[in-house]
Amino acid sequence: MTEPMGFFTDTTVCIGCKACEVACKEWNQLPAKNGGQNTLSGNSYDNTRKLDGETWRHVKFIEQFSEDRAKQGRWLMMSDVCKHCVQAGCLEVCPTGAIVRTEFDTVVIQADTCNGCRDCIAACPFGVIDINTVTNTAQKCTLCYDRMSANLTPACAQACPTASIQFGPVERLRIRAKERVDQLHEQGKSEAYVYGDEKVLGGLNSFYLLMDKPEVYGLPANPQLPSKRLKSSSLLSAVSAGVVGLLALIGLRTRRDGEEAKAGEAKAGEEAKGGEAKEG
Repeated sequence: MTEPMGFFTDTTVCIGCKACEVACKEWNQLPAKNGGQNTLSGNSYDNTRKLDGETWRHVKFIEQFSEDRAKQGRWLMMSDVCKHCVQAGCLEVCPTGAIVRTEFDTVVIQADTCNGCRDCIAACPFGVIDINTVTNTAQKCTLCYDRMSANLTPACAQACPTASIQFGPVERLRIRAKERVDQLHEQGKSEAYVYGDEKVLGGLNSFYLLMDKPEVYGLPANPQLPSKRLKSSSLLSAVSAGVVGLLALIGLRTRRDGEEAKAGEAKAGEEAKGGEAKEG
């Protein structure tokens, strides 16, 4: 395997131009929403709304202003994409082996092997994966595997005019990210930090420099793998099975008692009839 490759997205220099979205759509030949007749979301300039099987790059616009707009506010922008997690939930649950880890340590879905079961959609804590309505298979960013194989930069990073999306070996990108955070701290922007280090699912191969809490950007503060919930789920299943078993035993006992009571009443009735017949 070659050294892990990925993205470092510096959100402080993103201008929301959406060049990355367009480049991704064009290179990967992804269809437009509703035949290109998309409706306005009403959520700032974010009409893409979310990542899905036909949109592998999504520029988020977060407006932070007071209601009366009297105070100075700010816009936060972030080009979101698949995180290519070191510990990937989608890879963990795929029943057909359609999701694989490449020699670049990226996570790719093989459309010709995917059966469209949607297990990976539920397993992804970032809401990245969805069904492509054209192929009816789960799809997401491949980090331009075909371009990387030809020693080319992924289309989104190539198109980014401000170098907000930076591509390269993950180890070098992490050094660059730390240097950028230090630089911002020196400028008095102490809120700057890196999201996606080794504490998050073993590390994200696509990580971000953020200026606010993860939830503000629509990212989970503490994403979990499906296997992390295995113990609690197993315990709940065992308790549920015990309760069901107990109720079944109670039901069986109640039914048996009822049958015995009916049998007793029938026997008593027969004995009473027999007594009346003797007296007659």
